[in-house]
Amino acid sequence: MRRVRVLESDLKMGFLSLLSVLVVGLVTSGEAVQEQTILVAIGKELGVSGWGSNTSDFCSWHGIGCSSNLSMVERLDLSGLRLQGNVGLISELKALKWLDLSGNNFLGSIPPVLGNLSELEFLDLSFNKFGGSIPGELGRLRNLRALNVSNNLVSGTIPDELGGLERLQDFQIYTNRLNGSIPMWVGNLTNLRVFAAYENEFIGSIPANLGLNSWLRSLNLHSNLLQGIIPESLFAMEKLEVLVLTQNQLIGYIPESIGRCKGLSSIRIGNNRLIGSIPRTIGNISSLTYFEVDNNNLSGEIAPEFAQCSNLTLLNLASNGFTGTIPPEFGNLTNLQELIVSGNSLYGEIPTSVLGAKNLNKLDLSNNRFNGTIPQDICKTSRLQYLLLGQNSIRGEIPHEIGNCMKLLELQMGRNYLTGSIPAEIGHMKNLQIALNLSYNHLHGQLPQELGKLDKLVSLDVSNNQLSGSIPPDLKGMLSLIEVNFSNNQFTGQIPLFVPFQKSLNTSFSGNKGLCGDPLSNACGNLDDYGRGYHHKVSYRIILAVIGSGLAVFISVTVVVLLFMLREKEEKAAKSEGTTTDEICNPVIIAGNVFVENLRQAIDFDAVVKAALKDSNKLSIGTFSTVYRADMPSGLVLSVKRLKSMDKTIVQHQSKMIRELEKLSKLCHDNLMRPIGFAIYEDTVLLLHQYYPNGTLAQFLHESAKKPEFKPDWPTRLSIAIGVAEGLAFLHHVAIIHLDISSGNVLVDSNFRPLVGEVEISRLLDPSRGTASISAVAGSFGYIPPEYAYTMQVTAPGNVYSFGVVLLEILTARLPVDEAFGEGIDLVKWVHGAPARGETPEQILDARLSTVSFAWRKEMLAALKVALICTDTTPAKRPKMKKVIEMLREITEN
Repeated sequence: MRRVRVLESDLKMGFLSLLSVLVVGLVTSGEAVQEQTILVAIGKELGVSGWGSNTSDFCSWHGIGCSSNLSMVERLDLSGLRLQGNVGLISELKALKWLDLSGNNFLGSIPPVLGNLSELEFLDLSFNKFGGSIPGELGRLRNLRALNVSNNLVSGTIPDELGGLERLQDFQIYTNRLNGSIPMWVGNLTNLRVFAAYENEFIGSIPANLGLNSWLRSLNLHSNLLQGIIPESLFAMEKLEVLVLTQNQLIGYIPESIGRCKGLSSIRIGNNRLIGSIPRTIGNISSLTYFEVDNNNLSGEIAPEFAQCSNLTLLNLASNGFTGTIPPEFGNLTNLQELIVSGNSLYGEIPTSVLGAKNLNKLDLSNNRFNGTIPQDICKTSRLQYLLLGQNSIRGEIPHEIGNCMKLLELQMGRNYLTGSIPAEIGHMKNLQIALNLSYNHLHGQLPQELGKLDKLVSLDVSNNQLSGSIPPDLKGMLSLIEVNFSNNQFTGQIPLFVPFQKSLNTSFSGNKGLCGDPLSNACGNLDDYGRGYHHKVSYRIILAVIGSGLAVFISVTVVVLLFMLREKEEKAAKSEGTTTDEICNPVIIAGNVFVENLRQAIDFDAVVKAALKDSNKLSIGTFSTVYRADMPSGLVLSVKRLKSMDKTIVQHQSKMIRELEKLSKLCHDNLMRPIGFAIYEDTVLLLHQYYPNGTLAQFLHESAKKPEFKPDWPTRLSIAIGVAEGLAFLHHVAIIHLDISSGNVLVDSNFRPLVGEVEISRLLDPSRGTASISAVAGSFGYIPPEYAYTMQVTAPGNVYSFGVVLLEILTARLPVDEAFGEGIDLVKWVHGAPARGETPEQILDARLSTVSFAWRKEMLAALKVALICTDTTPAKRPKMKKVIEMLREITEN
């Protein structure tokens, strides 16, 4: 009986277990169905490409990570897809722990319902267009460890409700419109490691308890309106690694306790109102790499303890009130790249010990009281690129050894007491390109003709000296020259006929009594002023009269002939115009359509065809098409692309072509140029696009720089590079390989947003389908990957190579193919060959950008590494476009 009861009990337990499994399975199945329904709704609302195509396994959809039982979504990464729509629907995914919506186009306020995601640990809403204020409901996310709403349009104050986020480690709200003060409760977040609130409008002081209760590692508050002192609490836990407080209104002293943080690598506190001296404890910071305190009211002597910071790379003490000499111990800083002490009251000899630093790249001693002479071993370091000694009291002659500064990009020695002549050896500095300034000294003698070898130099100033003789004609070799100043010397003779000279102001040559010729008003060659006799004067007058008569007859005959030719040309043109007009007025349009509904009434196909038949409307000529401007009667302006040598089979298979164009018109990405319509007449295909008056990236890089209003801007160029990369990555995501990536096929809109063009060519011309040959689709010269010569296939890695060329173009402002590189050398080979030529990476960058700030140059060097990887000769070693985007974005984030 007992055994029977045991058996019954076992059966009952087994049944209950089975029932429990079945119930759990049913619940799990129900949860999965519910999650899938929510995801489909989210995908539809936000326009997520590819969601719903595999309905049986939503966990495999792009950007989704599921729980272990595959029933609940725990991770959602939709970053960088340029999505739009209402993100509030995401709040229905109750198990979500990770949500990344960065790098999209979301508008409006941040939805308060995101505060319902109680399990959320990571929330990134950065790089969107969210406005309004930060919702206090986010304070309900008690598990949150990282919150990032940076780079939006968010305004108002930081809500106090966020003070309850006790687990918060990473808090980033930079580049917004936030105001008010930084709340004291931020200092009570015991787990806080990173706080980035820069580029806002915060006022008040830095909380006195910030860093006191947490292991704060990174604090960045630059570009606000903060006042008060730098609190001692920041260094209390001795864990701080990055401190950036530049461009505020901070006062007081640099705390002595800063020396406790031995792991501090970056201290940037410039552009404030700090006073006092640099604490000697600075020598305790063994990890220090960057130290910037420029534009403050600091005083005293420069702390020699900096020499103990063996990792120091940049030391910027400019525009303060420092006195004394530069400590000789600085010669021990073997990693020092930039020493900037301009705008102080320093004196003494030029520090020869510092010149021995093997990695020294920039030495800026300008606007001080340095005296003595220029040491002969001024170029002991082979890496020196910027030598700025202007506005000091330096005496003596310029040593001939200055010619050993082979890598100098800029040499400033103006406003000193230099004597002697200009050494011819300066002409050996072939890389000198930004400026050579020797003005306001006591230099004499002739200008050495060797200066003509400086073919990269942009600015030359030798004004206000005692230089004499003629201006050497050899200076015509200075092919890059833009600015010159020879004024207030003793030059004589004619100014050489050289465009940069003729385009200069006459003040650039004034103050030289014996100088003549353009742009000065006094002309050269007036023989009456040279004491010729009366007989010679009469002879010359007779000769001139004869020549004048002959010229008059010649001109009369020429005018008559030209009038006849002009009349004949006008008659021919009139006939031709009449014929063309007849043809244009009645074009045989086989097919045409406008894909954008609200533009159909504004586009006139007859006007489109007329525009594409007039050379005066031509905008550009590409590998596959000629582009024309077309002004519609409605006032709309279009860009019309007439395809070249279009394969007859494409026109014959109209339905296929139209389907492809319709698909492309629906591609939703901010960095792609989509067709808005087409027209076919006879065997010609016209593609219609939006017109962008800013033109192409090629024009922006190579033509805009010649305009007087041009202002170098690296952030804009980097943003353009990222946009092009994102457009290409999207094409690869939808299985489209571009046939012709080049700067000429990237359009730039009014906000400098790049749009990759010629996308439709990649679908209409396909060598694998017999609609074109590989020779036709290889791309533009200079952008073609080397493997195309033997593989005869266009590939995604080939696109990466072409993008790498575009990135090099952005970084160097040089054309992909240039005779200056040498025979058989293109931009890629020229850049990759820099080490063999003994050139540093800095020397190949566009100096108009890389010399603006250390930060810009650092970012450009990082982008250069990306370009070098992309243009690797081995296709397998090139990264995918998605990885390229990550690397470029890291540059801006770091």
